Formats: sequence, structure tokens, C-alpha cells
Amino acid sequence: MSKIQDTINDLAQGLYKADVIDKKTLKNLTDEELPVLHEFTGDEIQKLRKKQSLSQAVFAKYLNVSPAMIRSLEKGQRHAHGAILKLLNIVDKHGISGLT
Repeated sequence: MSKIQDTINDLAQGLYKADVIDKKTLKNLTDEELPVLHEFTGDEIQKLRKKQSLSQAVFAKYLNVSPAMIRSLEKGQRHAHGAILKLLNIVDKHGISGLT
């Protein structure tokens, strides 16, 4: 589990014990069944794109980012996070058709 999720879990437990949040909210905040996202290296992103037989420009359109973003991710100059990271995990698990 990430450090962020650990912090959220600790805070949520404290809020629950102080009767600030109810059990349902506690479960929503600390749900350990949330998917663990793989953090891709640049090489892994490039392999993922090539496995789908897509150019950088087309892959960028599927992810709703610029081709320059894909280039910088593949070179390791930037790291995927947030929505892009989630989309990469979907493509890895379900193929590019998981985004359509």
C-alpha cells in the first residue's frame, strides 16, 4: 500500500474513533480492495504501446494527452501519474479496447 493510502487509513481511523465519520465512510476511505496501480517505466510504456501496434500519436489520442507527453514518458523524462497512470493500467490489463 502507498504511503498516501497509509496516511488516509490512519486519519480515517482517528476520525471514526472520534465519531466524526461513520462506519460506511470509514470503509469507503480505507477500502483495501482498491486496485493497486503498476507504475510503469518508460521502457514498459513503450512496450505496452508497441504491443497494441500504435504510434505515439495514436496512443496519445487514446490517452487524451499530447504525443510529446508520450515521448517524454517513454524516455523516462516524466512519470505517469493520476488519470494517465490509471489508463495505462487499463490498457495493460484489457488492451486498447478497454478504453473504447
